[in-house]
Amino acid sequence: MEQEVWPRIAVMGAGAVGCYFGGMLARAGAPVTLIGRAKHVEAIRRNGLFLESLQFRQQIPIAATSDVSAAREADTVLFCVKSYDTEEAAQALATHLGSGAVVLSLQNGVDNAERILAATKIAAVPAVVYVAVAISEPGRIRHSGRGDLIIGALPFSPYAHDLSAIAATFERATIPCRVSANIEADLWTKMIMNCAYNAISALGRSQYGPIVQNPWARDVMTQVTEEAIAVARAAGVRLPEGVVEAVLKLAETMSGATSSTAQDIARGRRTEIDSLNGYVVRLGAQLGVASPVNRTLHGLVKLLEESTRT
Repeated sequence: MEQEVWPRIAVMGAGAVGCYFGGMLARAGAPVTLIGRAKHVEAIRRNGLFLESLQFRQQIPIAATSDVSAAREADTVLFCVKSYDTEEAAQALATHLGSGAVVLSLQNGVDNAERILAATKIAAVPAVVYVAVAISEPGRIRHSGRGDLIIGALPFSPYAHDLSAIAATFERATIPCRVSANIEADLWTKMIMNCAYNAISALGRSQYGPIVQNPWARDVMTQVTEEAIAVARAAGVRLPEGVVEAVLKLAETMSGATSSTAQDIARGRRTEIDSLNGYVVRLGAQLGVASPVNRTLHGLVKLLEESTRT
């Protein structure tokens, strides 16, 4: 690929995460189309996407639509839908996906690429996302921490794609992106961090920094993490050493972050807790590994979710 040539990019599920990475790519000059909810799309069409970053505040001209067929011309699709919508959205995308197009799963959880493959035969590239970002109002995104990606190939799904070229595209847009030799471990590490922070952030109505500074919450986080590590190891995942320490350290770079679970609860929407603490509980039960703290947090978030949605 020549230096001045960009792939055509579509963002499927242009919420906070999709708009951040799509916006950064568009700001760098890439042709990007956001595919999202009507209210958000209408605001972007009127005024562009306003990205309030840690480094800048800018109105970014970018195409936006609610029509999935807009992905037809894309060379790269950032698949950013909620985990519970994975199969339905993947099937909708598959009817419009061009041959040779690359699909990257920028989603919470560890099994989305596997689910996309099972539902559509699309061999999606899994990406681990570290970013603190939220929709402040339709058409406006507030970025408060990090903004980097890890991509890699899973054993069950060989790729014909050049992962280093994909990473280079993000790097050109000042999005740090590395190719992992053990993406399964990276996916699990990120999910464990989500398990430790998301539910507590929602239940405690707190940002990441205060959670870690609170000794009682910190103790719960440690127990959640240790349970999830035990489940991962029972599943044969080769996790690195120091996961507990890495979980607690995350707040140093994302102290002002509010979890996506907390944001969903605040908006009266369904959360992804079933793909986080709930996933650990289900897999742990299958493998004979108890996870009582994860089970408690999962149950409490489900109760809160039900009450706010009704």
